[in-house]
Amino acid sequence: MNIAALLAGLLSGIIGGMGLGGGAVLIIYLTVFKDVEQLRAQGINLLFFIPIASVAVVIYAIKKQIKWSVTLPLAFGGALGAVGGFYLTGFIGGNFISKAFGVFLILLGVKELLSKTKNSS
Repeated sequence: MNIAALLAGLLSGIIGGMGLGGGAVLIIYLTVFKDVEQLRAQGINLLFFIPIASVAVVIYAIKKQIKWSVTLPLAFGGALGAVGGFYLTGFIGGNFISKAFGVFLILLGVKELLSKTKNSS
């Protein structure tokens, strides 16, 4: 068993289970360390996300932390967006998507570094 793959999957699952986008970890691992093409990495990430999201939904539902009246319309819109994004990616191409994803991660990191944290006390 590949220990690096196990750790990348574990970290992605933990972050994804917390609702923080564990796919970023998995896509970076696949593209940088396993030399997987960007579009293929995105497909693997989407497949990986199904069981992770299912487990998280069950846990959050048991804890009554899901507002279904908000969640269901969002899920429907997200499903439509996923179909549209799939077809749009075919027109845009993997090279652009890869660079756009990198820029997005950099901008998100800069935003997080510059944002003020709220004091919870």
